[in-house]
Formats: sequence, structure tokens, C-alpha cells
Amino acid sequence: MKNVSLGLQHVLAMYAGAVIVPLIVGGALGLSGEELTYLISIDIFMCGIATILQVWKNRFFGIGLPVVLGCTFTAVGPMISIGGQYGISAIYGSILVSGVFVVLISQYFGKLVRFFPPVVTGSVVTIIGITLIPVAMNNMAGGQGSADFGSLTNLSLAFATLLIILVLYKFFTGFIRSVSILAGLVIGTVAASFMGMVNVSEVANAGWFHMPSIFHFGMPTFELSAILTMILVAMVSLVESTGVYFALADICKKKVDEKDLARGYRAEGLAIVLGGIFNAFPYTTYSQNVGLIQLSGVKKNQIIYLTGLFLVILGLVPKIGAMTTIIPSPVLGGAMVAMFGMVIAYGIKMLSSVDFSSQENLLIIACSIGMGLGVTAVPELFAQMPSSVRILTDNGIVAGSLTAIMLNIFFNIARKKEQRLIIEERKAS
Repeated sequence: MKNVSLGLQHVLAMYAGAVIVPLIVGGALGLSGEELTYLISIDIFMCGIATILQVWKNRFFGIGLPVVLGCTFTAVGPMISIGGQYGISAIYGSILVSGVFVVLISQYFGKLVRFFPPVVTGSVVTIIGITLIPVAMNNMAGGQGSADFGSLTNLSLAFATLLIILVLYKFFTGFIRSVSILAGLVIGTVAASFMGMVNVSEVANAGWFHMPSIFHFGMPTFELSAILTMILVAMVSLVESTGVYFALADICKKKVDEKDLARGYRAEGLAIVLGGIFNAFPYTTYSQNVGLIQLSGVKKNQIIYLTGLFLVILGLVPKIGAMTTIIPSPVLGGAMVAMFGMVIAYGIKMLSSVDFSSQENLLIIACSIGMGLGVTAVPELFAQMPSSVRILTDNGIVAGSLTAIMLNIFFNIARKKEQRLIIEERKAS
């Protein structure tokens, strides 16, 4: 019974993140209530499968550490952008290719990490967070196109939800703090029900059991720009996951070598591929569950296996998934401000380890974030360019990310190579 309660605790700690991603993406893509219910259910189901794949250490995949996987928040903005530009089929085409890419490079990713130092990954995550904020603002106001957009009722509910989350985070510690966003969503929805803003018809119409289906939203299509975007997201996620692997290894007093890392990356790649096949999402390690392991002191893999099993069972019950679709847009928007703001804050935290005394690093950050935000704000900036160029410039996240990568190579990697050659020449002379 103790193991069951510990497993459920991990489910609750990551549940808000697991359900809010499909809610945001599905809402932005204009999915029907039935389609949204499927998207939420399949995401919860795939979180369980992805978690089990990662904990199950074998010859080919699995890090073998008590790590929980869920949809990466860094993929939310790109998925909305791809869906708006090319349609939902292109989202799953790009997820599939990025998953295959991760599986193929898993053995060599350790050597590619040097192209993704904190100055690059921090800039990319910050850009992604910034591009998500308009989504949160629209939901706070009631959702784009709603008749009562920006009404006092919507704004009051949104800010009340945000306030609840902040109060819970301020005055509680441990588990309550870790589920503050989930609690805020529940309390905000209950308050909205008294205001007549909650429609439970989708819950009543949803079934008690369903089986996941392959390519539920249609066959995938493949767009180069979308694929590049999702590969960049996957690379950034792998860098973040590497940090989580080492943190967990330290907590569990285990050593992690290159082969372990390769198996961990390969498990994430497989999870991403399955996400594309079953029309779910790309998956990565959830750091909030690492904090829970540290707080509870329970480091057994069996607990995480149970967590994965619970998620699989929950994902097979559409009625549970449908319950999250009743959350009104303003409540969701209030929670989004905290969650998306945390993406920006996390990006800034990653940048905090950068040497700011280097003018080159400042230029990398300035130009990449400026380019990413600029293309997002003025999407027609490169409209007159050839289509082959627009593949890299039509999306602010891709434009900003590639700017950061190229400037880092130009300023830092190329310079270090030059310095090494000069030192070698001096030694030779």
C-alpha cells in the first residue's frame, strides 16, 4: 500500500504538466471536445509508456534510474506554430522524424553537446517561453474569438487562479508545493462552476474505456521547416535530460557512463517515435519528479514502474481525460502565466551559468533572442525570400535557435580552435 501511495504521489506531481500541454495545443488547433479528450487520454497513456521505457534498463535502451517522462513544454510553442502553418499532420510527421533522429544520434550525442552550451540552450528555451506568453494572454481573456473576450469576469477568474497557485507555492512546502498548479486548476474550475462557466457534457459523453489508435488524426505529412523545428526541440530536451540523469545518479548514488547515457537518449527517442505514431507528443524527463524523489528519499525503480502503470491505466479511461476539458479558458490562462513564465525563467537560469563578461556571449544572446522574437512578432519579415530560405526563417523559434547555434560556432568554437592552433604552433617553434 505504501508503494501504491508513493506511485500516485508521482502521478499527481506531474499530472498538471501532462494534461495542460494537450489542452493548450488542442485548444490552439481548434480540436473538438471529443478530439481533445482523445489527445489528453493518449498523452497520459504515452507518459506511462515513455516512463516505463526509460526505467527499464536493458541492452538497447533505458537509463535504469527512477525518472518520470512527460511531454516537454519546449515543444508547445513549436507544435502550435507548425499546426497553424501546415496542419496537425505536419506536427506528427515532424515528431516522428525527430524521434528517429534522436535514436540514430543517441550513441554520439555526447560529442554533439559542445554545440549546445548554456548560452545556446538558455537562449532557445527563453525564446520558446517568450513565444508562448501570447497564448496565455489570449486564454486569460477568455480565448481568441470568444464573445466575452477581455471581460472582467474572465480576467478576475484568471488572476484568482494565478493568485491561488502563488499562495500555495508561498505558504506550503514539499508535495503541496509540487502540485500547486494542479490545485490551482481544480480550485479555479470549482469557482468557475458556481459562475456557470463549466460545461460537463464532454465528461458525460466520454466512454469508460478506449484503445489507443495509430495515426488517429490522419497520416503524417513531412515539412522540412517543421522537422528542423522539432529536431531542435529534441536536441535541447536531450541537453536538459542529461542534467536530470546526472542529478538522479547523484541522489541514487549510482554511476552513469556513456553507454548509460546512450540508452537513456535512445529510450527518449523511442518514446518520441511512439508519440508520433499514436498522435501524442515528444517526451522528456520531468524535473519536478526529481525534486519529489529528493524530498521523499524513496529512490526505488519499483515506485516509478507503478507510476508508469497508473498513467497507462488512466490513459485508457477517456472519462478521466474528458474531466480536464471542462477547465475554462481563463482558469487555464491563469495557470499558463505561471507555467510559461517558468519556461522563460528556466531559460534565464540556464543563461546564469554563462560568462557575461564575454561580449561575444552577450551578442549571441542578444541576436538570437532578438531574431526569435522579431520573426514571431513580424512573421512576414522574410516573405519575399526564396522558399528554400523561408524554411529556416518563417518560424521564430527556428530562426532564433539557428542564430544562437551559428553565432556560438563563430564566436566560441571557432575561436577556441584558432587558439589551440596558435598554442600548438608556439610549442612547435
